[in-house]
Amino acid sequence: MGALCCKPEVIDFDGPVDLYHFYLLRAVGKGAFGKVRVVQHKQTKDLYALKYINKAKCIKMRAVSNIIQERRLLEEIDSPFVCNLRYAFQDDENMFMVLDLMLGGDLRFHLDRTGNMSEEVVRFYVAELALGLDYLHRLQIVHRDLKPDNVLLDEKGHAHLTDFNIAVHFSPRRPLTSIAGSMAYMAPEVLTKRGYLSSVDWWSLGVVAYELLFGRRPFRGKTNSALTHSILNDRCTFPENVETIVSRETVSCIKSLLERDPRKRLGCRSGIDEFKAHPWFAGMDWAAMEAKTVTPPFEPDSKKANFDATHELEELLLEDNPLKAKKRSGNADLDSLPVEMRQMEEHFLPFDHLKQRRKSYFRGTRSGVPATQATAAATASPATAAGASTAGATTAPSAEQDRVSQVSSMTHTLQDQPLSETAQPGTEVGRLTPIPSELRRSASPSGSGSGSGYGVERYSEKDQLTVPGVVGGPSARQSSPLQQQFGVSGGEEFQMESTRGEPRYARGEYDEKSGL
Repeated sequence: MGALCCKPEVIDFDGPVDLYHFYLLRAVGKGAFGKVRVVQHKQTKDLYALKYINKAKCIKMRAVSNIIQERRLLEEIDSPFVCNLRYAFQDDENMFMVLDLMLGGDLRFHLDRTGNMSEEVVRFYVAELALGLDYLHRLQIVHRDLKPDNVLLDEKGHAHLTDFNIAVHFSPRRPLTSIAGSMAYMAPEVLTKRGYLSSVDWWSLGVVAYELLFGRRPFRGKTNSALTHSILNDRCTFPENVETIVSRETVSCIKSLLERDPRKRLGCRSGIDEFKAHPWFAGMDWAAMEAKTVTPPFEPDSKKANFDATHELEELLLEDNPLKAKKRSGNADLDSLPVEMRQMEEHFLPFDHLKQRRKSYFRGTRSGVPATQATAAATASPATAAGASTAGATTAPSAEQDRVSQVSSMTHTLQDQPLSETAQPGTEVGRLTPIPSELRRSASPSGSGSGSGYGVERYSEKDQLTVPGVVGGPSARQSSPLQQQFGVSGGEEFQMESTRGEPRYARGEYDEKSGL
């Protein structure tokens, strides 16, 4: 009697993208409810990072708006210094974002293993990150969570920004006032709640540069209140032997980035041109940096997994609902769905970078120019053109074969059947911690509604927002539980502690959720 076999399902690559279009490879990261694994497109053979978010957990963590905001921002962004969005889709259980794959690991991973980095290496990373921030700021996007965990290296050693789920558009007419990000990297103007724009990213870049060079951050405290006091008041000091570690120009640049007055901070007065002119970058070929033709001073070891290998082990041992491609359950009546599920169906839209043009959901204007025109102008810059030619084009066969070989050597096999998915969030990465009562106000006008009192240590505080054209009560506070695309948590994110009453803002904040 002959053996029975199943006929392989025919994949429609001309139809909407879904999980059937990808081989599922190794798990490489996770957050409180989001996970990341390497995938390969079955038709193009290109490798990507698949970031997927469980809908039920997303609703429980009250972070639906954050995920939709991240998805919308990433559709607009196309830069060689960002982990760009290539595809987006959803099924009945998860939302998926397919991003550029970075095999070099994050800076936290490397910093934990080296203790600190050389001036040459840090100078290179700071320059590339500055170009990435400048691109975002020209689109009037502020990242708000720049830290070593959120900087990924590709296999050659180039730096890329990732994790945009608390990034927002900003308008000079309506400064942001919410507390958002990882506390140790927050700028003073965030903590004082007096309003801020893109200046906060330059401060965070200064903290990152200091930490990479000296293995510790410039402002520290054993408690959250002590850390806040340090950021707001302490003088930025350097090791006693700093002159034997780095140059005077390095110290000058970091001090200029850590200037408490945003009007005097490096990068905030005349933008990237002022930054490029700093003596620390004397002799740097910025055109070559933008084109990514400069050889990075550090190249990650391609023979090793530059991320925490425990994700794969946990996936094999603990996951009771492994990820696999599933057909959707038909056209559900949107009116019958819960509010959050309907929001995800309506606003987490599919995206295919090969079939769709990137667009912006920003409703404001950029320096007097309509958003659509500003986006087109920004995406026509040399840096973006370089990114489109390198990231958007199909990788040369030899280079792609090397990448496939590198990933395949770290996986069990390349097959249609997916490996089991990663384990439930652990105690160290994405652990749940109570959020203080002052950050837990309900969306109800009275502020007395019930809701989850838990979130991860990094959060985005939302007070009562003034949303033009939207009728309703205050916006619900949204935790921001997704961790970085790769790597482990640095374990040093801080949560606000306060015995004071509910914060009151003198003015409304620009709508950070694009009308959601």
